Amino acid sequence: MAVNKVLNSISLSIEVQSGTDATGHPVYKKKSFSGVKLDAAAQNVFDVAEAVKAVLSNPTRDYFLSETSKISNI
Repeated sequence: MAVNKVLNSISLSIEVQSGTDATGHPVYKKKSFSGVKLDAAAQNVFDVAEAVKAVLSNPTRDYFLSETSKISNI
């Protein structure tokens, strides 16, 4: 049997520094943006993340794409 995977949603997350821990190391929280177009090119999403980073007052670290897919047995 074949299994089919259908992409349902994508969200972009950016790690934004929220402070420091007791030893002075940075602590990060994820800021998420839902509604990324399913056919968006990775370069375009990266460019958006860079633009968001440019307007944030706190330093950022990594960017993430979270994809949710439906799988079914055909």
